Amino acid sequence: MSQKISGVKGMNDVLPGGEVEAWQFVERTARELFQRYGYGELRTPAVEDTALFIRSVGEDTDIVGKEMYTFEDKGGRSLSLRPEGTAPAVRAFIEHAVSNQEPVTRWFYLGPMFRYERMKTGRYRQFSQLGCEAYGSRDPAQDVEVLDFLWQFLGALGLSGVRLHLNTLGDDACRPAWQASLVAHLRGQQGTLCADCQRRLETNPLRVLDCKSEQCQSVARAAPDIHGALCNGCRAHFEDVKRLLGALSIPFEVDPRLVRGLDYYTRTTFEFIASDPVLGTASTVAGGGRYDKLVKSLGGPDTPAVGFGLGLERLVLLLRATGRQFTAPPELFVAWMDDASRTEALVRISALRRAGFRVEFDPRGGSLKSQMKRADKVGARFALVLGDAELKSGEAQLKQMAGGEPVPVKLAGLGEFLSAARATT
Repeated sequence: MSQKISGVKGMNDVLPGGEVEAWQFVERTARELFQRYGYGELRTPAVEDTALFIRSVGEDTDIVGKEMYTFEDKGGRSLSLRPEGTAPAVRAFIEHAVSNQEPVTRWFYLGPMFRYERMKTGRYRQFSQLGCEAYGSRDPAQDVEVLDFLWQFLGALGLSGVRLHLNTLGDDACRPAWQASLVAHLRGQQGTLCADCQRRLETNPLRVLDCKSEQCQSVARAAPDIHGALCNGCRAHFEDVKRLLGALSIPFEVDPRLVRGLDYYTRTTFEFIASDPVLGTASTVAGGGRYDKLVKSLGGPDTPAVGFGLGLERLVLLLRATGRQFTAPPELFVAWMDDASRTEALVRISALRRAGFRVEFDPRGGSLKSQMKRADKVGARFALVLGDAELKSGEAQLKQMAGGEPVPVKLAGLGEFLSAARATT
């Protein structure tokens, strides 16, 4: 007997029957809303030059240092499966000289990302990320448009209890002074930090604020925050973001320890956090911010940008925890009694499907009892049996699967009957 081959750990199948339908609902809702906001869809390759992520995400981040799937191809080039969506989008923006074509560019993307990391609820080694990037404007209104999209998107999905956490990281005019005071504080507590954060203290001290270990969180809570060191420009920008959020009635909480995990953020950063226990400790649903220097640092024009990314796995977990049903059961199940009625059944099933109805049948045929059990299992609203008598008379009895008296119907009028029944649901 051949050995069974299992899927790769952390890279999961998504099956029909409730799960993939929830994914499709999220994707449909996102595409429809992005269209209203004027965002076009971008599709980038799953594999990029490794240098793209080292230069954008940061060589000293956990993503680049520990989590990327990196390999050498047959041409000797170092390639990596994309661990996030912003860097590939920026690469495409530069490579296709999009800034020469339009002053403001709004894109969204949806697709698989890859990180070799410790798995937990809603976080896997292949995960699907939905995100957007808006290029060309430094105005706080662009930050708020992105936040407004996320707020409306989560609302359209029917999710409640998700909170917006907001912060600013300043810019090159004010961050260095704050970072110096932060490093001085951290050095005074260096022995308390975890091993990773002792290393981060030398390479990327802001990442200490992002550490989830309790000892490092305790040190971070006592650290100086950036709000007392903001320059006038960054302070005005952040105040305007908060004012515009208030104008849109979007509630938020200022979180001075929020830094995100990537090197390229400047000024506005944010996370949408859910308190639902189904997520365990993986409570961040979406996150992002402004990255005004990234396009230029990767060889493009000096172009401001802001965006977000969110993992679909966590959204789907939240949605399914509500108990909502995402499958659309068939409106009609057709059973047949013999070869002649099988042909007629297939003809009528095809015609009804072309007319837009959801119609099921059992291609195995079999006894009437077994076919009706199948009709019940798939959740059909009505079942129709075709045999010699029905073919001769042109009429049949529609069984209501939820109970009730059979309904006589002419075979030629099945579409009209189903239309009327659909209108009553």
